[in-house]
Amino acid sequence: MRAVVQRVKSANVTVNDEVIGKIEKGFMVLLGISKTDTEEDIKYIKDKIVNLRVFEDDNEKMNLSLRDVNGELLIVSQFTLYGDCRKGRRPNFMEALSGDEAEKLYDIFVAQCKAEVQIVATGKFGADMDVSLINDGPVTILLDSRKAF
Repeated sequence: MRAVVQRVKSANVTVNDEVIGKIEKGFMVLLGISKTDTEEDIKYIKDKIVNLRVFEDDNEKMNLSLRDVNGELLIVSQFTLYGDCRKGRRPNFMEALSGDEAEKLYDIFVAQCKAEVQIVATGKFGADMDVSLINDGPVTILLDSRKAF
C-alpha cells in the first residue's frame, strides 16, 4: 500500500462539478493499493498517517501529529501510485489492485481512519475526480507499507 500524504491548509475533491469531500487543516492522502496488500498493510499506513509528526509545535518544530492538532483527512484512491515507469515511457500498472477487491480494502482503510480521526472526507472510488488543495509548507511525505522507500 502506498500513500502520498500532503499537509494542507484546505483540500477538496469534486466529481461532476460537485464537491463531494472537503477538509480544512490536515492531510490530503492519495492512496494506492497493490495486489499483495492485506489488512496489515492498511493498519501500517493508517498508523503512520494518524501519528506522523509533521505539524509544528510552539517552537516551530515538526513535532505534532494529526491527532495532536485535531486535523482532518481527505482520502482519495489513486491506483496510479503503482505505475511502474522503469521500462519505456508508458507506465505499467500490473501491481495495482483494481475493481471490487481494491474498493473493499479502500473502504476498510477509510473506516479505520474514521475510528481515529474526527473528520474524514473521501473522494469517490473509481471516479474521475478533480482534487484541489493548498499545500501547507509545502510538506509532502511518501509512505509504502513494504518500505520500498
